[in-house]
Amino acid sequence: MEEEYGLGWLMFASIVLVIAGIMRIFDAIWAWRYDGALPEEVQDAVFGDDLTTYGWLWFIVGIVLILAGFAVFQRSQWARWVGVFAGAVMAISAVAWMPVYPIWSFMYIMIGIFVVYGLAAYGSRPPSSTSTTYTT
Repeated sequence: MEEEYGLGWLMFASIVLVIAGIMRIFDAIWAWRYDGALPEEVQDAVFGDDLTTYGWLWFIVGIVLILAGFAVFQRSQWARWVGVFAGAVMAISAVAWMPVYPIWSFMYIMIGIFVVYGLAAYGSRPPSSTSTTYTT
């Protein structure tokens, strides 16, 4: 039995997207429940200093990532591009943490790169069985 084209890479990318989505939902729950003082740097943040707003943002991102993770396994093209974007953001954002957590940041960067590679190389629809084959 022939293994489906890129199945392992798609499964990896799908699982990473679902886990990232679940983590964002945990971030949202934390933001909704947090009562402590915020650092001064947060006062000028993009969406202000209201953690409820960030909670809703993280919740929506989490749902999108989870849906994309399941849709990637079905070879959905919109999910493929959501996954490529998410993997790239994952890798790029980890660079900022490199001085503080070098090993964890490097692992996070590599996981992001693997997600992008898996979806870019194998996320398209599989080649049809009627395609032209070349023999020597």
